[in-house]
Amino acid sequence: MKLLTKLTLTSTLSKIATVILFIVLLPFLINRVAFQSTNGLLKQQAKKVMNNIRNNGIDYYLQGDSTYGSYTLLKEEYISLERARNIYTEDTIQTAQRIIEGDTVMYRVLNQAFEYNNQLYELEIGRTIASISQYNSPLQKIALYVLGILIILTLLIELSFTRILLRPLQTIIRTKLINPVFPFKEAPLPIHTTTVDFKYLDASLIALMNRIKEDFDREREFTSNASHELMTPIGILQTKMENLMLVNDLEEPVLEKIMEMMKTLNRLKKIVHSLLLISRIENDQYARQDSIQPDKMINEIIEELQHRIEDRNIRMFVSFQHHIVLHQLNHDLIFQLFYNLINNAIRYNKDNGSIYISDGVTSDGSYMIFIKDLGIGIEATDIDTIFNRFRKKNTIEGEGYGLGLAIVKSIADYHAIELKVDSQVGRTTTVTVNFGKPSPL
Repeated sequence: MKLLTKLTLTSTLSKIATVILFIVLLPFLINRVAFQSTNGLLKQQAKKVMNNIRNNGIDYYLQGDSTYGSYTLLKEEYISLERARNIYTEDTIQTAQRIIEGDTVMYRVLNQAFEYNNQLYELEIGRTIASISQYNSPLQKIALYVLGILIILTLLIELSFTRILLRPLQTIIRTKLINPVFPFKEAPLPIHTTTVDFKYLDASLIALMNRIKEDFDREREFTSNASHELMTPIGILQTKMENLMLVNDLEEPVLEKIMEMMKTLNRLKKIVHSLLLISRIENDQYARQDSIQPDKMINEIIEELQHRIEDRNIRMFVSFQHHIVLHQLNHDLIFQLFYNLINNAIRYNKDNGSIYISDGVTSDGSYMIFIKDLGIGIEATDIDTIFNRFRKKNTIEGEGYGLGLAIVKSIADYHAIELKVDSQVGRTTTVTVNFGKPSPL
């Protein structure tokens, strides 16, 4: 899962948790606010009553009676003033029942005792619970709508900001990890960002890429120089051995020794030629301007290897359903690629075995060629290393020198060809050569 997806998912889940918590707490909060507001309103009304008494006297309400009572038409509010008992109580606000004209109603009641002209009085002001709570439901809906809008807005803002914040990281991944093709032909450029962590990551990757390129260039230069330098002494040794073999008075054991030395020298010569080929491929010394018909090329290779096929009594089955032309390739290198693959299919096959060569086109238009042999197979742990250089493997014909498939891999990388190997030990090996979508003329 991508980092942006994780951050978006985390932000969304946190918002959902916030909404759930808010929904759970909202009734309690609104109810508490409503009661606190009612308490304040009752106190203001009591203060107003006390001001009237101070300014106009107690008879402003009692008018000669011992009690005073008043309530609204719907009994939502009432006020009561009467002489107090002998016990003086503190001011209180509570929820209590009151009977108004025979109806029992729940009120939020403020009780306040005060002294006027040496006489104790008790003031009581009440407001029905129903009137206090009548706006709770609409307020909850409004609060939920506002919260939903704010959550959506903050989520969109966070998502946009996160995208902007992570854009340098996406640029690093695209320019430093995904798009670059090894060996790197161009020096990687630093990204523009104000985030210190991304700057450090980018600088570290650039330093690593430069180091890899320098090491690769040194290795490639060493391989090329060493191969060139080895050809001269190899040629001299080969000439001297050929001249020795022309001497008539040499004994047979000596001739056999010289023949063995010649075989060893020829093997060394093949290795040097292979290293030179790999070095030239990696140094882009081959043009890619040829057009190739894969079916014709495969038939040419089979004809060239016919003697080896007959020696092993191997049956060849070649079936090309798509007779297409591939462009912008190097003919000699592609010929060498298939030559090595088919030669390996023969070498690692069994006597009286079979080889199947076919082609196919995927749903996205990629052209592929399959080379399948019913041979000794490859261990699953070895598949990832078969294209490494100097990886020796014993075959029925003898020991390999580990450069054939290394050449194949270099040619494939040079042409952006994808190689895939599937194998079952003792049964079969299939090499898939994927050319991608054929390029137009």
